[in-house]
Amino acid sequence: MRSTTRFVALGFAGVLLAACHHKDKDAPLAFVPADTPYVVANLDVLDEGTRKALLAQTNAQLPAQLVQLKSAADDMADKDPDTARLLKAVIAELDGKTIEQFAQNAGLNIKGRSAFYGLGLSPVIRFELIDAKAFDAFVGRLETAYGKPFDTATVGGQSYRKRVSPETGTQVVIAVVGKQAVAALLPTDAPEATLRLALGLDRPSKNLQDDGRLEKLAKAKDYQPWAIGQLDLVRLLPLAAGGKDPMFNALRKARAATESAKTGEPVTSQLQVAPSCEGEAARIAARVPSVSFGYTKLDEKHQNLRWDVALADDITKAFGGLKVELPGLGAAGTAPFDVSLALPVAQLRTFWSAQAEAVASKPFTCQSLTDLNDGFVKIGTLSQQAAVPPIGDLLGLRVALDSFEAGNADGIPKFSGRVLIGTSNPTALLAMSQMVASGLAQLKLTTDGKPVALPPDVTAPLGSPVWAAMGPKALALAIGAGEDSKLGDMLNAPTGDAGRFGRLQLSGDMYTAWVKAMAQRADHIAQLATPADHDDAAAAAAAKASAERSKAQFESMQAQAARIKSVGAEVHMDSDGLVITNQNELK
Repeated sequence: MRSTTRFVALGFAGVLLAACHHKDKDAPLAFVPADTPYVVANLDVLDEGTRKALLAQTNAQLPAQLVQLKSAADDMADKDPDTARLLKAVIAELDGKTIEQFAQNAGLNIKGRSAFYGLGLSPVIRFELIDAKAFDAFVGRLETAYGKPFDTATVGGQSYRKRVSPETGTQVVIAVVGKQAVAALLPTDAPEATLRLALGLDRPSKNLQDDGRLEKLAKAKDYQPWAIGQLDLVRLLPLAAGGKDPMFNALRKARAATESAKTGEPVTSQLQVAPSCEGEAARIAARVPSVSFGYTKLDEKHQNLRWDVALADDITKAFGGLKVELPGLGAAGTAPFDVSLALPVAQLRTFWSAQAEAVASKPFTCQSLTDLNDGFVKIGTLSQQAAVPPIGDLLGLRVALDSFEAGNADGIPKFSGRVLIGTSNPTALLAMSQMVASGLAQLKLTTDGKPVALPPDVTAPLGSPVWAAMGPKALALAIGAGEDSKLGDMLNAPTGDAGRFGRLQLSGDMYTAWVKAMAQRADHIAQLATPADHDDAAAAAAAKASAERSKAQFESMQAQAARIKSVGAEVHMDSDGLVITNQNELK
């Protein structure tokens, strides 16, 4: 759900609110290996006023989020009681408190620095504390709630907690090292050297802070320094596929043991890795070398995020300069809900056909990747089939909604707006529509953009008048009173500039209307699911509890939706890869 995602992103930003202006030898990034395959960290500090505003915003959203977390814990109570108890313990720590109060009780430094990264593929998180004893007590409370006590151990004079999972071949280790808390997921048989490196007793030969990779990334992508992440697939995929990473091998071994118990297949045969695997994983990574993200604006009213997906040079050249002639793609949306999505089938067919031919000429031989061969055969077939009109003529789609009402639970929602299908041959698309829907047989349109009303027998199910209009590169429908007057502008709206692939505009009021509609639909489904047999008290009680949890969830979603002024997004291809931006404005 978008509201939950926003809350998690904002909460994570709150953890990453500070960093130093100079290189601190004990900063979390100083413990991160320079060749880590993934990392999320902060580089600098927000000003005090903005930090307080963001915390106030998080505190305002917290009660509603706790309602959803409580519901999630109740839902998993039967299937995973241990995790449900742990989640309820976390909820208890937050319930009735502000983020500042929770952090103080847990010993966390909300003005401190943090880093989440991979030691190979083993995840490690480090964050600064204000009170080591308070943090230790916090972990103890969670441990008690989980119901499975951690063991204690020492290495190099440093004590730590650990919990071994024989089912997965891994162990969770938690420690307070100096003024930082450290948690890591490691193989059960991790050597002492790995444990020391994870805890920070030893340092990597080259660290990410001195390497400066994140600073260079922030400068190149215009990320602000408050929270920056990168997934380095050139490093990660060969580690996973090549059979050389201890963490991945531990997980594979545990899975193989489970499979062996079921089928009798020897564990050793399941763990064999072909020599080609590492190289073929690198081949895939060369197509998509990395994914990164960072905030471009973060204050009390704005949460703007940018994602970058690095792509191979031939991909960016194929699409970076492409101008898709989809009306509306070249300008920001104007309707309460307005989305434009480029779908240039002709160019996409050419590209995917070439990819299918490349795989066919050099198929994957690594056992874990051979399914890709069949996948690309299907892609090649679909690429050929997509040449048939009207699919082969498509340019994209634009949907603009001006109003939306949930209506009653049994009927379809009431809405007004316009739908535009971009095509290089709108006349053929109209002809195909007339073949499918006999009621349109007498419909006559020209490319002058003038609206023509559809026959009443065709529009009756919608309960609203509908018009159609055609332009040189699109066929459009208008639904609802007065919408016909907007078709001309829609058909003549600016087409996409170079590399543009999508735009989205959503008002807070429209988002609230959607949440309300979902709540009504969920309530209707809950009523239908209520057992008719009133003698089955257990089933009736379960249904009632589920309905109450659903209602509480939607009430919290509506409360959060009421705070949203607008949501926007944009997608384009530049010379480095795909760029996805998201803009959230709050009231």
